[in-house]
Amino acid sequence: MTQKVCFVTIGATAAFDQLLQAVLASRFLQALQASGYSTLSLQYGKNGQQILADLDATARAKNYDIQVTGFDFNKQGLGKEMWAAKSGKDQDEGVVISHAGSGSILDALRIDVPLIAVPNTSLLHNHQVELAEEMARLGYLVHGDVNDLPAALQESEVLRKERQAWPPDNRKADPSGRGLAGVMDEEMGFYD
Repeated sequence: MTQKVCFVTIGATAAFDQLLQAVLASRFLQALQASGYSTLSLQYGKNGQQILADLDATARAKNYDIQVTGFDFNKQGLGKEMWAAKSGKDQDEGVVISHAGSGSILDALRIDVPLIAVPNTSLLHNHQVELAEEMARLGYLVHGDVNDLPAALQESEVLRKERQAWPPDNRKADPSGRGLAGVMDEEMGFYD
């Protein structure tokens, strides 16, 4: 049987229980099953273990032939887990669902796996919505809504075929030819 992985990360610094509850809901598990997913892997943070137990998520997922695994945090980073969503031998390309933090977004874009970025709107001075909206507008990811992840999962199937390559080629728009590094240097005040 071919494996297809959906990896979900809530990030390292803030709880995002709403995202965990959404990906463990029967409605989303049914959407995963309909799209051929076999595994739901969760980086669930401090409260996630209890959420998994409270929702009896492992037993519920078996009703949809989906294996649920999870862990609190990986100090080595999430590259291994994100790579598990890439296609390979006996594996179809899956998806990464992430809070819309810049670090997680960049990690997934570097691996070139379809990405659904879901802003954690409970954060103070939230920048995640703007980042997800702009990156979606540019064709790099799907801006997901925690209240309708099945729709975002369907959108990711379209994105799989049409997503833009990362990093962007900014040489035409950036006369210096320094691309993203040039933009970052300029923002930080480093001028040649």
